Amino acid sequence: MPSVLVVGYDPQAIPGVDAQALRAALDKELARFGEHSIDAAMTLVVFDESAEPTLVASLAERPWDVVVVGGGIRKTEQLLPLFEQIVNLIRRHAPQAAIAFNTSGGDSVEAARRRL
Repeated sequence: MPSVLVVGYDPQAIPGVDAQALRAALDKELARFGEHSIDAAMTLVVFDESAEPTLVASLAERPWDVVVVGGGIRKTEQLLPLFEQIVNLIRRHAPQAAIAFNTSGGDSVEAARRRL
């Protein structure tokens, strides 16, 4: 069974957002992977010193087939340094994994399937 790690920005760290509703939507999307016989996990990061160790631990958990980087990280100009850090950590700690990009939390399955 293929494996996918979805990396997203922690909704708790986004001011003015209903973090519980966004987290529920992310969990619903994560559950959709099972409908496509894909084993998936999600790692949520924030733009601080915890991002690197959090992501490295997730990347080292197993040999991922695909790592999906969320649009919230890529599309937010202030998070460009975090996006660069994430891509380089994937290359270093999961070199076998394809890298995919979603447009929102609702199309991570489709993003991963393009690379599987």
